[in-house]
Amino acid sequence: MKFYDLYLHGITVFMGFFAMLNPIGNIPVFLGMVQDFDKKTQNKVALRATIAAFIIIAVFSMFGHIIFRMFGITLPAFQIAGGIIVFIIGFQMLNARDNPIHTQTDIEKQQMESIAHDMAISPLGIPLLAGPGTISTAMNFVGAEKSMTNVLMVIGIFGIMCLITYFLFISSRGIAAKISPGMLKVISRIMGLILAVIAVQMLINGIEGTIDIFNQSKS
Repeated sequence: MKFYDLYLHGITVFMGFFAMLNPIGNIPVFLGMVQDFDKKTQNKVALRATIAAFIIIAVFSMFGHIIFRMFGITLPAFQIAGGIIVFIIGFQMLNARDNPIHTQTDIEKQQMESIAHDMAISPLGIPLLAGPGTISTAMNFVGAEKSMTNVLMVIGIFGIMCLITYFLFISSRGIAAKISPGMLKVISRIMGLILAVIAVQMLINGIEGTIDIFNQSKS
């Protein structure tokens, strides 16, 4: 891959992860879950959540194809399924609906108040940050260029996104006080539009891959 193409691909990966993680839009979610904890505990929860998400995405980025072969899953099938998942998430965000991947029930919130550290792993790390949509996005980007350079770039960019998310989470109180709820909704809808476009591209890639596999099987 040429440097210019690598640069453009890197921007696409960054925007895809930024839209999927929606770190700004997740600020109210994080703050709502940890608002009763002290600042030190909040920082620990944010750190563990982002580390857990990074490990999950790194594993699927490096060994996703092996996992697929174990279960007899093809990349085009995963791209199509992932595209549908991502499109649903983007559509819900675009219409300002509650997203099941980004929200929790009242009962879950009450239970998690007593287990702050476990909360960092689930639901914050999984599936808030590293949910099916994020895994699908990572696998799609890795599958686009099957090279170690591309895999490391995808993992590195997701690591940067985790750092951004971490710093936004630990600064959530101050940020929430400065950004109006209306602005957060606007940002969430923009992220939803980007996700919808990415989802369509994932579907196109999956359909094209399926056609290629079908043609290869006939020849």
